[in-house]
Amino acid sequence: MAAALVAYLRDQHCAAQMRLFDFFRARSDLQTPVELPTAAHHDLCYRQLRALVHEAGVRPLTLMATDPAEYFAVMEAAGGADISLDVKLGVQYRVVCMLQLMAMIPDSVCFMSLGSNVQALQTTATFDPVTDEFIINTPNDGAIKWWIGNAALHGKFATVFARLILPLQGKGGEAADMGIHEFIVPIRDLETHAVLPGIEINDCGHKIGLNGVDNGALRFRSVRIPRDNLLNQFGDVSRDGKYTSSLPAINKRFAATLGELVGGRVGIAYCSVGVLKVAVTIAVREACGGHGYAAVNRFGALRNDHDIFQTFEGDNTVLLQQVAGDLLKQYQEKFKGGTLSVTWNYLRDSMSTYLSQPNPVTARWEGEDHLWDPNFQLDAFRVFDLGIGRYNETCHNIITKYISEWEAMVTRARRWIDFKNDYKTMDLNFM
Repeated sequence: MAAALVAYLRDQHCAAQMRLFDFFRARSDLQTPVELPTAAHHDLCYRQLRALVHEAGVRPLTLMATDPAEYFAVMEAAGGADISLDVKLGVQYRVVCMLQLMAMIPDSVCFMSLGSNVQALQTTATFDPVTDEFIINTPNDGAIKWWIGNAALHGKFATVFARLILPLQGKGGEAADMGIHEFIVPIRDLETHAVLPGIEINDCGHKIGLNGVDNGALRFRSVRIPRDNLLNQFGDVSRDGKYTSSLPAINKRFAATLGELVGGRVGIAYCSVGVLKVAVTIAVREACGGHGYAAVNRFGALRNDHDIFQTFEGDNTVLLQQVAGDLLKQYQEKFKGGTLSVTWNYLRDSMSTYLSQPNPVTARWEGEDHLWDPNFQLDAFRVFDLGIGRYNETCHNIITKYISEWEAMVTRARRWIDFKNDYKTMDLNFM
């Protein structure tokens, strides 16, 4: 029964995920201890990653190209061992290196003075037509790229977002700013692992969580790279310095460039689901009670590691504002004779299910037999999931109405007591 439930919940990628679980279960040397110094955690996470590739046979590049759904399922499972491994795995294989190396390529998109405001970044990539190179430069301390995964220790290449500057292409013969583009920049020697000239790297130090990931700060001082290192899907520069693009408008190019990072948001959602699965499994299996406060139960580590999921790859508040703005634009298009997008249809279907689906406990009150019915169990899980969403919405409304923390806590406590009483009543009567 348990195996069948696991297979159902993990769907078609169950086998791939279970292989990862079995691999880590058999390798105690790769399991993350409760207390681990930052440097040791960096080393362990790197060894975990290499073991996945070279011993467990995980091929992230191949999966990303052939079966993205399985790739994200593998990421979710890897997070069960250590969320730092999950993040490091995701950063490692975001771009395929030109030489088909197992490239370590962090994205460089967070700045000291600008946060994640990529459109206002100041790092420049100026084309030199004499040498056929781009010159990557960080103009000031505020433009230093911070919190770059894999940069502090293990990264050999970086995907750098920079403003593409073309000399003599602007009005009056001035330099032209062609907007944000991506460039592959080597940051360490492939053989010696030494930091390359013009590259400055600093470790971001110990963090609240995810200390297996070696986050660093990057600065570029007139670093030269070949013209071919421009990722040119949306814009290219010819040998004589001419710019071409299928998207003439700079704002559309910017949107398309950042659109390539959407896959990272999908990965974050998968990782979050993985964290929830681990936490629920521990809570249900152990019924921890007060012992859940012990570090060995991982709740604290899971919470701390997951905190950053609200801000990295885009702050959740800003992303929600973008989604709301996009939905309003689509709604406006509907009045002009357009059709609603997939997003609108998904929300519509979700709400119709929410409004029409009956509670399986009250709608099918047929006696003890139906409680053992698998269909009832599935319906109950779905209603419980909807209830959690309603509970979160209620908590949000309470907070936004400026009710004191004490009153909010009392409200939650009462609901929890009511839930426990209802559950106890059902337990006594039907189990």
